[in-house]
Parts: sequence; C-alpha cells; structure tokens
Amino acid sequence: MYIDFSSKPPTPEFQDKGSHMANYNRVYQATKGAVSAAREQSDASALAQYLDAYERTGAKHVVLKGRDLESTYGFKVSNEDVAAFCTRHGPRFIGYAGVDPNKGMAAIRDLEHAVRNLGMRGCNLPCFELKLAINDPRMYPVYAKCIELDVPVVLHCGVNFSVSSPIRNSHPQLLDDVMVHFPELRVIAAPPGWPWVQELIAVAWRHKNVFIALAAVRPKYLATANSGYEPLLQYGTSILKDRIIFGSAFPLMPVEQALDDLDSLPISDDVKRKWLHDNAARALGLA
Repeated sequence: MYIDFSSKPPTPEFQDKGSHMANYNRVYQATKGAVSAAREQSDASALAQYLDAYERTGAKHVVLKGRDLESTYGFKVSNEDVAAFCTRHGPRFIGYAGVDPNKGMAAIRDLEHAVRNLGMRGCNLPCFELKLAINDPRMYPVYAKCIELDVPVVLHCGVNFSVSSPIRNSHPQLLDDVMVHFPELRVIAAPPGWPWVQELIAVAWRHKNVFIALAAVRPKYLATANSGYEPLLQYGTSILKDRIIFGSAFPLMPVEQALDDLDSLPISDDVKRKWLHDNAARALGLA
C-alpha cells in the first residue's frame, strides 16, 4: 500500500500544451523510454494501462494536479477536468487545484471553489511555470488561503529544465522566507531540491510543516555516490524520516520503476512505510 504523490494521466486534458516543457523531453529521454509505447497507443489503451499499473501495485491514493498557466503560457489543466477524472475513476485519485497568483483575487476564488465545491485536497503552484519566486508577494495571499482552508500546497523546489524560466525562483532559501511568515502552512517541496538538497534539508529541519517529495528523481540516486541526493538518504532515515514522500512523476518515470528503485534502498521497513504512505497521508491531511 502506497501513495503516489505525483502523477499525470495519459489523457488529453492533462497534457502540456505549451512549448516551455520541450527541454524536459531531452533531459528525461532515457527514463521516459519505458512509457513511450503507451503514448503511441490509443488514449483508451494508454489510460487502461495507467489505471492497471496502480491497481497491480496496490496504490491507495494517487495525487493529480491542476495547472493554471494561462498568464504565462496560455493554457491550463483545469481543476474541473482533474476533479472529473477523480470522480470517474474512484477515491484512489485525489485532485490538487492549480491556481495562478498572477491573477490576484481570481486565484483565491479559484482555490476556494476547487476545495469547497470540487472536493480538491490541496493547491499546486509550479513556480517556474508561473514565473514567480516561491517568496513573491503575489504568492502570499494563496498561502494564507491554504491555511484558512487547511490544505497543503505543492511548491516546485530545485532545478527546472524549462529554459524559459530561471531556476533561482525555486531555491529552498526562498521557501524558508515563506515558512518564517507562514509557519502553519503545510508545504510539499517537489522535486527534492537538487542542486540545493542540503539547503532544502535545512529548511525542512527548521520547519516542521515542510515535507520533501521524491518526485521526478529516481530513488536509486539517493544511494548513488556523487549524485547530490545522498543527504536525503542520511537525513531521511533519521531526523527527517517523518517528512519524506514518494512520487513517481509519471510519465517521467513508470511507477513500477520508481517502486523498484525505492525497494533497493538500504532503509528499514519502518522507514519505507513512512516514505511510501504514512508521511504523505499526514501531509495531505488523510491521516
């Protein structure tokens, strides 16, 4: 039993419609090879395989995220579409609302509608796609609304491979600024901070409501020398063992591959259970 914190179904409404993600195809070409065949099949066939993978591997919950990028790239993965997918395919799937702080009060209203009326359980703010820094003042009203609604927020933390947006907007030190102002805010930092992994660990150590998601990175790299991810294994099995969360980031990585990688890590069964399920359940407000 596990929770996949990051996944994108192979259906048209979830697909990228902007050119800003093109460089991700180059960077992740090797790991995406395992799922390329599914993309060549019909939407129905690809979706059936996607749903079957989570059934076979025993997923308890899978988090799907809306993205409102209308201000920056002219498209969005609508909250209504995400909520409809979750309704159609059962309680295994949980939706997070995508809102755009560039829109001001409209973002606040969108978030409230998504949580109160669509049943969404969190907020997704992909900073590099919004072209906003984590600590940009335009983000702060959304953070305050998340606290009011008692939902967590997902913040892109670490490098992005979209060459149209600077990586400095997602530096962990900016997250520290936010947590100083909003200590009640539940944050899931994803991906896990590279190349500033130790800085993100320091922020999570300082602030008890910061969780780190192993999304968009193969778990095996936590045990790979000189990868830059090794501190996550050291601290994630000790002082931060209650703050690490699993996420495949499908289709960047097949869920079976991500689970196999995690199984290969030198961690105890207790820590593995926390990473795969317990920590996410607590961060998402499901525990």
